[in-house]
Amino acid sequence: MASSAYQYAIGVALFASIGTFLFGFDTGIATTTISHQSWKDYMGHPGTGLTGAVVSVFIAGEAVGSITQFLLGDKLGRLGFLQFLCVTVTIGAAIQTGAVNMGMFLAGRAIAGIGIGGLVSSVPLYLVEISAPSYRGFIGSISGCGMTFGIMVSNWVGFACAHAPYGSLQWRLPLGLQIPWGILLFIGLVTFMPDSPRMLIRAGKIEAAHAEFIKIRKDLQSHEVADEFRLMQGQIEYEMAREIKSWKEVFTLYRHRALVAISIQVMTSLTGVNVIQYYQTTIYTNLGMGSMTILALAGVYGTVSFLCNCVTTFWLIDQWGRRKMLLTGMAGIILVEIYTAEMQRGFAVGTNRVGQGFTILGIFLFAVFYYSFLGSTVWIYPPEILPLELRNKVVAIATAAHFIVNIGITEAGPTAFKNIKENYYYVFVGCTIIFTVIGYFFYPETRRKTLEEIAGAFGDQVVTQVEDKTGAVVGGGQVEAIEEV
Repeated sequence: MASSAYQYAIGVALFASIGTFLFGFDTGIATTTISHQSWKDYMGHPGTGLTGAVVSVFIAGEAVGSITQFLLGDKLGRLGFLQFLCVTVTIGAAIQTGAVNMGMFLAGRAIAGIGIGGLVSSVPLYLVEISAPSYRGFIGSISGCGMTFGIMVSNWVGFACAHAPYGSLQWRLPLGLQIPWGILLFIGLVTFMPDSPRMLIRAGKIEAAHAEFIKIRKDLQSHEVADEFRLMQGQIEYEMAREIKSWKEVFTLYRHRALVAISIQVMTSLTGVNVIQYYQTTIYTNLGMGSMTILALAGVYGTVSFLCNCVTTFWLIDQWGRRKMLLTGMAGIILVEIYTAEMQRGFAVGTNRVGQGFTILGIFLFAVFYYSFLGSTVWIYPPEILPLELRNKVVAIATAAHFIVNIGITEAGPTAFKNIKENYYYVFVGCTIIFTVIGYFFYPETRRKTLEEIAGAFGDQVVTQVEDKTGAVVGGGQVEAIEEV
């Protein structure tokens, strides 16, 4: 039974991760699209400002997608909101593919960004809520693997289409490949994918919640299902009864949990991951690489990211836990960015091919550390630590903060690299050091705890006693538990 539950969870996670695959693909395909001469000619040779807008408008759309999640996520439910996002991203992809001018292309990027911005945080949130504690990290992290798989595929599709005859096929075909995936995910959502039993409890649909819980927890015996479900229901109803009426009360009652969730997403941006990913082609160009070599290196970067993400998702995240993954990743990034900055300082200009090779190595080492330890963890940790009443809204705020910070540092990228050059990396080094210290003291472990038990790690009350239908007691009391980190 445990094996069948595990296989079922993997199947649902793989299908749900079509949503995060679209995030990775649409993010990555912009890099190769704007590098094609055929695209530049068709769009009337846009200047650097308009070309940069291809990236920034998409990220701005993602921020709007997070706001949409804040407003609609709980109202539509987990499955309903994901269905809405599938429709949005499909429309955006279709507009990009059929664009006849720059304005239409940017509009498609913005609309797709709205859908992608919601999907990238809603998919891991959904998977966290339907997973067993023993393998929740693995199931949730499959969504992160979907992101890196999308980046990898987009890079190699861009490389392959560069060999196509000159014309709009070079860039329309890669953009059009996004369209079927949103439709496929929508079909899965309306047919076989399970709803979140926690959201059904919140809506007062207890029998439906119990039926969905049985479906996703085939690893439990019947009496274990009953006991765990009652405890889950008791904790959710206890938290709902607290009647949070304002955001001031959110940061009074759940300040630690909310600030940790937001800080995780801000930290993600301030590692510089998007700057390195978007501008790696510029670095390769400055090193004297040809266009096809640059596209191939971008493909290798995506492949390294995906493989590292998969390895640690399967072997480490549930074994090590989230805290160790986060701290190890941040510490590794600090060292790698210092190395990369100094290699670029010494070898970015000149003909020392060995030195330039070590410079490129720094970019790939960043991919190894970021996607091995942070790539998935940063997306599943926030929904794990938040109570159900706040989970969707605070995750949406955290994700919006992530995208807003990304807009700033990405837009500043060209100017920063021009004026302070490789010293821009030290901005990210300083930020990552600060977040490593914060993480050491304030990020508790969530491994192998139910989502309701995690409240104890933050000093909040955990319901451990409820009565079943016969009046028998399940558990041993309502306690205020504080978990040492």
